[in-house]
Amino acid sequence: MPHRSLLSPAHEVVEVPPHPLLRPGVRLYRGLRVEFDRPRKRLELPVGCATLLLGFDHRIRVGPVEDGAEAAASTRTFTSLFAGMRTRAVVGEHTGSVHGIEVVMHPWAAYAMFGISMHELAEALVDPSDFAGARIGRLTDRLAELPDWPARFAVLDATLMRWQASGPGVAPRVLRAWELMVDSGGGIPIGLLAADLGWSERQLERRFREQLGVAPKSAARVLRLQRALRLLIAGRPFAEIAARAGFYDQSHLNREVRTVTGLTPGGFLDRKSATPAGPSRLDGMVTTLLLSPSGPTLSASPGQA
Repeated sequence: MPHRSLLSPAHEVVEVPPHPLLRPGVRLYRGLRVEFDRPRKRLELPVGCATLLLGFDHRIRVGPVEDGAEAAASTRTFTSLFAGMRTRAVVGEHTGSVHGIEVVMHPWAAYAMFGISMHELAEALVDPSDFAGARIGRLTDRLAELPDWPARFAVLDATLMRWQASGPGVAPRVLRAWELMVDSGGGIPIGLLAADLGWSERQLERRFREQLGVAPKSAARVLRLQRALRLLIAGRPFAEIAARAGFYDQSHLNREVRTVTGLTPGGFLDRKSATPAGPSRLDGMVTTLLLSPSGPTLSASPGQA
């Protein structure tokens, strides 16, 4: 059954699972039609997933958390975008209006669907037409013309199943490795993981980079951070969080949270309590944090809106 959130007549969020033949690779569809009275800015956290946003009539600016000329130069503006697996947070901004569909998937599902090495898309946000061609624009236009969300989700199911059927497939041992890593919260030693699969660590890294986008150690880093953030929000002591999430000590935890999010653990909690983040795209994951005007800002690159 779809999950529908109507915060106002002009603010609608509809979440549904994809067709069973697309699962578990494709995790969620999220239809968006929101109209706020002011610009919105969010800290988008790494969650170990890839996201395809098919935008109908809005523009979103996305860039790194850091300030400065180099960060401003890497800020981009999108209508549709694809976010591969990331190990750093980014800041996304829009004018207050968003209309489109998010497709949240495991990175290996994107590999199976598009047939491109995920390493080329990791740590990046790109226009999906750059790697998937004109079919992305055709799909987005068709979805925008349909009268309601059920019709859009049905077309999306049929299209993604067709793309998946024509793709390269995923190595079963990559799926096994990812399941073991997720189940352990990123805590399973890489050598033990490779041995369980019958691969060398070098083979495991090569396949991870191809079908997930990042090396196993980087993927484990994201999963450990997510575990730490969940414990942080639950109010657990910092020393306990560090031990349970697989960090050497509390200082290691502090450095990692700050490196990834641009905030200290305490600052992250303060920001979350002061600015509610809204519903998570994925149960159990800390996906976004609504930022106030005093939070990290994006400076538009020359020539960008």
